[in-house]
Amino acid sequence: MRVSPRPPPWRSGATTRLCLGALLVASLSVLPIARSRGADPQPYTVDIAKSGHETVDSALQASSNLISLRTVAPVGPFALIGRALTDRDRFLAALHGLGYYKGTVRIRIDGHPLDEAGLADLLQRRAADPPAKVTVAVTTGPLFHLGKVKIDGTVPAAAAAKLALKPGAPAVASDVLAAQGRLREALREEGYAFAKVAEPIAILHDETDTLDVAFPTTTGRRVDLGPITLTGLQETNPAYIRRRLLVHQGEQYSPTTIESARADLVNTGIFSTVRAEPADTTDADGQLPLDFTFKERPRHAVSFGAAYSTDLGIMTNASWIYRNVFGNGESLNFTAGLTGGGTAQIAPGYSVNLQFLKPDFLERDLTLQADVGAVKEDLISYNRTALVADALLLKKFSAHWTGSVGVSGETEQITQEYTNRDYTLVGLPVSARFDNTDNLLEPTDGVRINANVTPTESVGGANATFVLMQGSVSTYLDVSSLWGDKGKSIIALRALAGDAEGASQFQLPPDKRFYAGGSDTVRGYRYQSVGPRFPDNYPQGGTAVSAATIELRQHVYGNFGAAAFLDVGEVTANGPPLAGTYYMGAGVGARYYTSIGPLRVDVAVPLDRRPGDDPLEVYIGIGEAF
Repeated sequence: MRVSPRPPPWRSGATTRLCLGALLVASLSVLPIARSRGADPQPYTVDIAKSGHETVDSALQASSNLISLRTVAPVGPFALIGRALTDRDRFLAALHGLGYYKGTVRIRIDGHPLDEAGLADLLQRRAADPPAKVTVAVTTGPLFHLGKVKIDGTVPAAAAAKLALKPGAPAVASDVLAAQGRLREALREEGYAFAKVAEPIAILHDETDTLDVAFPTTTGRRVDLGPITLTGLQETNPAYIRRRLLVHQGEQYSPTTIESARADLVNTGIFSTVRAEPADTTDADGQLPLDFTFKERPRHAVSFGAAYSTDLGIMTNASWIYRNVFGNGESLNFTAGLTGGGTAQIAPGYSVNLQFLKPDFLERDLTLQADVGAVKEDLISYNRTALVADALLLKKFSAHWTGSVGVSGETEQITQEYTNRDYTLVGLPVSARFDNTDNLLEPTDGVRINANVTPTESVGGANATFVLMQGSVSTYLDVSSLWGDKGKSIIALRALAGDAEGASQFQLPPDKRFYAGGSDTVRGYRYQSVGPRFPDNYPQGGTAVSAATIELRQHVYGNFGAAAFLDVGEVTANGPPLAGTYYMGAGVGARYYTSIGPLRVDVAVPLDRRPGDDPLEVYIGIGEAF
């Protein structure tokens, strides 16, 4: 095997070059030095000439100590020479890493080469002003390409294919190292838990400008998982964890499957950390034991939240959570909220709710949810006092699809336009949801789709049978990724529509009619104020609604950002969606990005202002509007 005289930076045991300049610095350090009035530290400037390759130029800038330490670590004349010599080696390493093995680097200080015998003396006598000029000139030479690529060892064909390193490709160090990692992980996914892929052996061919690469590989024996132990469980039933486990003894070892099992246990919400640690060796049966170590979250927790808008006023809520009630992941949640001080309210309102969740009910990823609560709303559209309850089955079908079905009931008293009515409603809510967005509170990519259908029977004093249908879709486009600044400029789009079938406008209870206006539909208008109105300008609600939004979200600097948006929506008194009068609202906002989501402040104005509409609306909260 022939090893290049300039071995690549990933080659194990590469010979270190001893530069003449380094010897010069070493010798100068032991010679007597005459007293001088030169500057110490010695200020300097750095100019790296363009190489003609943007990638090379960026790598040189990033690897330069002359640049990164210029202001934070000033140096004297001798140390400046030493720093330049170090950069010369760093630049050559950067060139080699990018495949330019015949590249050269020339560094001069005040026009003098680093190896010039009198350079140190010149700098020792030099004044601080003007600063010394350090210039760097790089010649890349030809780009080397991969020649022979081979795996030294016997590996399965599927794992070998993961190497994905082809002859003729540029001989870039990061690509070779990435291939090494891919091969190792592919072997482990094939069950070779102790597979090793040593550092690649590279042979440089100057005459052909090529690089041969070999990957020394030892697969070892394919193994299956052995006994699975659970460590650290205190309040949690081990039987519940074993029912949930996605890995089992006797299955072939796979790091991806083990990680999926670990992440799934974290997602139960009852653990703060879960670690999955395979043993270092197989057991007497030739299997690989696996241990899951848990740290449980506190069983009780209290949380608080607040938001503000000019139409709904101050909105506060508090929650008390009891986790892992019976040791099988159950939770009991009590939530109370208050609202007041908004222009869309007549008087403050409240809501209280007690919720019980039973995960893995009857089968895996099927959750039983039961709620009971009370609501008081005193809005310009209606006054409502209600007791509500529901029982739902929530199913997670896949990583992105969820659905639910259940039964709901409520008894309520509603006053609208000085008319009091009592309603008793029984519904059968069915919903489906798709979500592949990348972030819950600040999505930059993906789509969200929601669809809800609720057949409802109104019994008692106001008999009616109707079906409420509503759907929404939102998507997020990272336009800044087009120019390599991913996540900075996001266009968010939203559309929604709703329809009621089986009952006319005033046969529907006021709270089951559709409304628009507010942060969920058309910003700039009061909550529920868009649509048909009574003679006193209070909202009637309708049998259908449609709305759409386009919003630009821009990261500006550090944790600060801005937004601009346009909303449009309509409510149809009696008829299908899209048949009403459309109203538009527009606004701008500011963002401050935190670990729990962006702090949002939006200001919107109505573009079709009517008598009684506010001149503007302000919205403050955590998380984006959609």
